[in-house]
Order: sequence, then C-alpha cells, then structure tokens
Amino acid sequence: MGLLLDSFWRAVAYCVRPRVIALSFLPLLIMVGVALGLSYFFWDGALEAVRDWLESAALLTMLWNWLDTVGMGQLKTVLAPLIVIFAVTPLIVVGSLLLVSTFMTPTLLALVAERRFPALERKRGGSFLKSLGWSLGSTVLALLALVVSIPLWFVPPLILVLPPLIWGWLTYRVMSFDVLAEHASREERRTLVRRHRGWLLGMGVLCGYLGAAPSIVWASGALFAAAFVILVPVAIWIYALIFAFSSLWFSHYGLAALQALRAEEDIRAAQATAIEPDIVLDAPPSSPPLHHDTPTRQLPSADSPR
Repeated sequence: MGLLLDSFWRAVAYCVRPRVIALSFLPLLIMVGVALGLSYFFWDGALEAVRDWLESAALLTMLWNWLDTVGMGQLKTVLAPLIVIFAVTPLIVVGSLLLVSTFMTPTLLALVAERRFPALERKRGGSFLKSLGWSLGSTVLALLALVVSIPLWFVPPLILVLPPLIWGWLTYRVMSFDVLAEHASREERRTLVRRHRGWLLGMGVLCGYLGAAPSIVWASGALFAAAFVILVPVAIWIYALIFAFSSLWFSHYGLAALQALRAEEDIRAAQATAIEPDIVLDAPPSSPPLHHDTPTRQLPSADSPR
C-alpha cells in the first residue's frame, strides 16, 4: 500500500509538468483527426440506423407512445445520439490508450527513470515489437469482451461496472508490460507481475474508472449539439491525460518494485555467500628431515692387519 500511494502522488505531481501536458496533445491531434473523419462519413448513417432500430422495436414503441402522452416525446431524438456515442466511446478509449502506449509511455518512462532511477540497470527483457504485439493482442481480447458484454449494458448497474473493468484490465495488461520491458529481464517482469498482480490490476481498474469520466463530456455533446465539435476534442484530451497519468503511475510503481526486487536478490546473494563454509584443505605437516648422525661402519681393507 505504501508503494501504491507513493507512486500515485508522484504520478499526480508529474502530470502538471509542462512537458507531460505538451505530450498529451499529440494523441489529441491524431484522435481528433480520426474522430472528425469518421463522424463526417458515418455519423448521419449511424444515427439513422439507430433511429430505425428504436422505432422498429415493439417494446420501445410502447415506451415512445407513453412518453408522447406525458409530453416527453423529444427524448427519442436525444437517445439515438447517446447510443451512438456510448457505442463509439470504447473505440475512442482503446485508441487513446494505444496512442499513449506507443508515443507517450516510452518518453514518460525515460523521464521517471532519469529523475528517480538513473542507476537502475536496463536488461531489455522486451523489444518494441514484443510490446506492440502484446498491446494489440490485449486490445483484441478487450474488444471481444466489450462486444460480448454489450447485452449486459442494458442492465442499469452493469453499464457502470463492466466497461471500466474491461478498460482497467486492458490498462493493467498494457502498462505493466511497457513500463518493465526496458529495465527488467523476462524473468524479473514475470516475477513482478505475479507478485504485484492484485495491486497492478487495482491500479488499472481505477484508471479505467477515471477513463469513464469523459463520457459525461460526450453526453453533454449530444445534449448540446452546437458545442459538440468543441467537446469532442476536450473529451479526447482528457482521455490522453488520464492514460498519461496511468503511464506515470505504473512507471513509478514498476521501477520502484524492480529496484526493491533486485535489492532483495542482492541481500539473498550476500547471505548465501556469508553462510557458505570456507573449505580449506590443510596440507599434512611435513616430517623433519632424517639426519644420519651414526657413523658408518667401514669394512677392513686388504692391507689392514687381521
């Protein structure tokens, strides 16, 4: 918990840096271009399709008739844009996350490492291609989960729970890989994710709920069509800034956890060295040299008298 809170407040402090705020406009420019292009070509067609579906449903037809009797028949004109916006929101969220992961996370990670962990060794357990493949694979799984869970969104409490949970899982998967790919080895990354899985998933879910906040801006854009063109970029920028915060949060948490893991390994290695017995093979004592002090008996010669 201490590491979680410490990394949280550090990430908040980093978000107000001019460099981070300036970086958050890069995904904004890309997503605004994509969103405006898609809305120009598909917005009217999507609205017509939703309106036709609303008018063809028998149960909804009874609802519209009842709303007409109570003077709320104009609600149908607002409901169609809201449905389209809520259907497009997951795609905008996923796109913003991928853009932040690709363009911002490496820069933000380098900023955190330079200021807090300059001596942390870079073991490069994951390459850019591995990170991209991991992000795309996780995104596909998240989109499948969103599509499968769409029928449950019509249950009022679940629409507030399921999308943020899926976004949070995606954030946890992408960020936990990206922030450790440069500094941790493959084994270290797996160890850290296994050891801190609960905290990392909780961080991702919280970021997912923060990412749901701009939906209010999208809804306001549907209610106030005149300001929709202005509110859409604002919502996308909020998405980018929230995911930039998540990158900083995971970077502070992941690198601090990696440093602690390596410190533990150093301590264990030192303890193992200290308790290992030193085996010294003592040479046997050398025996003193033999001194032949006794005189040698000489044989009598032939000339000596017998």
